[in-house]
Amino acid sequence: MELPGFLYGYYERRLARALRPESIPRHIGVMVDGNRRWARQFNAPTSQGHRAGADKIHEFLGWSRELGVRVVTLYMLSTDNMNRSSEELAELTEIIAETLDRLDEDPNVSVHAMGAPELLPDHLAERLARLTDKPSPSEPLHVNVAVGYGGRREIVDAVRELLRDALARGEDIAALADRLDVDDISRFLYTAGQPDPDLVIRTSGEQRLSGFLMWQSAYSEFYFCEALWPDFRRVDFLRALRDYEGRQRRFGA
Repeated sequence: MELPGFLYGYYERRLARALRPESIPRHIGVMVDGNRRWARQFNAPTSQGHRAGADKIHEFLGWSRELGVRVVTLYMLSTDNMNRSSEELAELTEIIAETLDRLDEDPNVSVHAMGAPELLPDHLAERLARLTDKPSPSEPLHVNVAVGYGGRREIVDAVRELLRDALARGEDIAALADRLDVDDISRFLYTAGQPDPDLVIRTSGEQRLSGFLMWQSAYSEFYFCEALWPDFRRVDFLRALRDYEGRQRRFGA
């Protein structure tokens, strides 16, 4: 049952006040799922759902910044999504490009692109390249945008770059195989140098990773929300953070 407006506001403020600053995740991964289903609910074009989802991204980043989150990784377009119809893909990539432009103009965030640009239309790949080349100042919030991204592909790319680096330094590959450890591969991931996600949120009721940050999320906490991404509210976010705060992270121990 939906709460009346004034009770809803009170409940939201109460949730926010109850969160301990030291319990806020440093890095949150978000699978922004459910845009197409949201559009179907209203018999609206799929593009309308994607635009509503893009607007929600900017809202979410504002909430994250206010609460002290340092890094957000957004799963915006997977390699599997590239199999959608050419019409939907053209609309979606244009909306993503517009979203990247808005993020690029935001003085409160720094942006890093991660994925396979060679799979993307030129106009989108060029925008991603500009974001990647842009210096990253110490802004309050760092945003990774996963576009044309696949978790297995990321690991393959990391291993490929590791081997190239070893060959460039003249290292024997057999010797590399003998000494190889987890940190060696981590240094070549798309998120190299960043903390792994503490919390991964997926909207729309789906409960699977779909290839998102497969390596980095080994010890992440997961929160699955029934709300479709355009309907995801600040109170839903606060509930996810409250749930995270109540968990005992064991890191395999």
